[in-house]
Amino acid sequence: MTRKKPLRRDFLRLTSLATAAFLTSSPPALTTPSQSSRPDLCFASAHEALQAIRQKRISAVELLEQVLSQIEEHDSKIHAFVTLDLEEARRQARRCDETMNRNQELGPLHGLPIVIKDTFQTAGLRTTAGSVLFSEYIPDRDATVVARLKNAGAVVVGKTNVPEFASDMQSYNEVAETTNNPWNLSRTPGGSTGGGAAALASGMGFLELGSDIGGSIRVPAHFCGVYGHKPTVGLVPCSGHIPPMPGTVVLPSYLNVCGPLARSAEDLLLALKVTAGPEEPASLALQLSLPSGRKDRLRDFRLGFLLDDSYCPVTPEVKSILETTVDRLRSSGLELVEGWPEGVTFREMFETYLPLLAASFSEAQSPEEMELLRNSLDKDWGDYARLWLQGSELSFSDWLRLSSLRLEYRQKWQNYFQSFDAFLMPVAFVPAFRHDQKLSFFERKLQTSTGVRQYGDLLRWICAPTLTGCPATVAPVGRTAEGLPVGIQIMGPFMEDPTTIDLAARLADLIGGFEAPPNLA
Repeated sequence: MTRKKPLRRDFLRLTSLATAAFLTSSPPALTTPSQSSRPDLCFASAHEALQAIRQKRISAVELLEQVLSQIEEHDSKIHAFVTLDLEEARRQARRCDETMNRNQELGPLHGLPIVIKDTFQTAGLRTTAGSVLFSEYIPDRDATVVARLKNAGAVVVGKTNVPEFASDMQSYNEVAETTNNPWNLSRTPGGSTGGGAAALASGMGFLELGSDIGGSIRVPAHFCGVYGHKPTVGLVPCSGHIPPMPGTVVLPSYLNVCGPLARSAEDLLLALKVTAGPEEPASLALQLSLPSGRKDRLRDFRLGFLLDDSYCPVTPEVKSILETTVDRLRSSGLELVEGWPEGVTFREMFETYLPLLAASFSEAQSPEEMELLRNSLDKDWGDYARLWLQGSELSFSDWLRLSSLRLEYRQKWQNYFQSFDAFLMPVAFVPAFRHDQKLSFFERKLQTSTGVRQYGDLLRWICAPTLTGCPATVAPVGRTAEGLPVGIQIMGPFMEDPTTIDLAARLADLIGGFEAPPNLA
C-alpha cells in the first residue's frame, strides 16, 4: 500500500517480482480484460456513476478498473498521484459488490472511486503532505472527513499531489513529481489541491477531498475546469489534516476549511452532506441541518457581481468569459447589480486577511525565512513582505483587533445577503500559468497578457470568502482562446452552502458544465 516514489505508468506495467517488492504487496495487474459491454464512466459525474452501480449496469469492481486504466494510460504525463492504494481499493470494491449481492443497505457513496489530497491522514496509507519529513509517514487513523467518506461507501484510490505543506499555488515537492495541468502540460493545475483537480479533470476519480485557506480548492478548480466548494468555516471538520503536525491540539480554524472538488455541482452537495457536521465531543449535543438553497428557479436569484477591480485587475481573456457569463444570466431574467457591498473595501479586506493568514503559519516560519522577509521590505515585492511579516509577528492584542475586523466584514456581507442571494467574482486574475518554481513565493512574478504581475496577486480575489468564513463555489464557465479553463467564484451567505452550489448547478444548465480535456476522454 505504500510507495517510496510516485507510481508511474511503466511501473504499472511491470509484473516482475522486483515490481511486487517495490509495491510492498503484489496486487493483480492494473489492466483487466476489456469491458466493452459496460458504459465508460470515467468522465461521468459521481451521481451518474452511483446510479449505474445501483442499477447494476456496472459493478464497483468494473468501475474501479475503468478508473485505474485511465490512471495507467494518462498519469505518466499528469503526475496527479503521490501514492496509489491498488490492493486495498480492489478489496473495498469487491466488498461493495458483495454488499449489493446480499441486498444490504448501501451508503450514499457506495462503490464510488474517490481520491484524497495528500494532506489528509489515511490509516495504513502513506501521507506525506508534500514534505520529505513525512515521506515514510503512515498514519494509524483516518482524518475525520476521510473516515466519513469511507463509511459512506467510497473506495479510496490514492493520494493526490500537493506543494510542501500545502503552501503554494502550484503542486510540486521533493517527494513526488510536478503535477501538470491536463489542459496544457506546461502549465500548473494550481495548488494546493492541484493533484486532485488534475485527477478529476483527467477522469481518474469521481470526488476529491481538498482543503482551502488561500484558494487551495478554488484556484485548482478554476485552472482545471472542474467544480470546487469552499464550505462555510467550521462546517466540515479539519481534524487529521496536515498542517498542523499530527497529534497537535489546535484551536478551531478561523480561515482553513476542508471541502470537495467534483465534475458537477450536484456532486459537491453530495460530498458536503457526507462530510459536514460536528465531530465528537460537540456531536454529542449538536446535529447538522443544512438549509435548502434559497431559490427554486434560476430567474428568481438576485445577484451582485464584480468582474474587475483596480486593486487586482483581471486579464482580458478571463474577464471576457466572466462578462459573457453575466450577460447570459441577465438574458435569463436575473437581476444583477454590479459593485462591492456597502462598506466593503477590497484593499482593507485583503490587508486584514493576509496578516491573519501569515499568523496561522507563523509557528512554522524559520528564523531564516523571517530574516529574508525583513531584508525584503524595500524590494519589488509589493506589500506582501510587509503584510506577511506583520502577521508573523502579531501580538495577541493585534490578532484580536484583526479578528474583530474579520467578523465585522462577515456582518457586512451578511447584511448584503439579506437583499442578494449570492455574489459573483473572479477566482483569479489569470488562467493557469506556466510552471515557475525558481524563486520563493513573494519573489516570483507572473508573465501575463497585460504585463508582469506579482505572484501574490493570486491570493486577492479569494480573500473575501476566506476572511469572512462564507461559502464559495467555483463553476467552470468557459475557456480562453488558448483552451485554458476559466471558472467563476460564487460567494454566498454564511452557513447557506447549498445556495451557492445550487446556483453553480443552474449555471451548468445555462452555459454547460464540465468538459473533458482533449486527448484524455
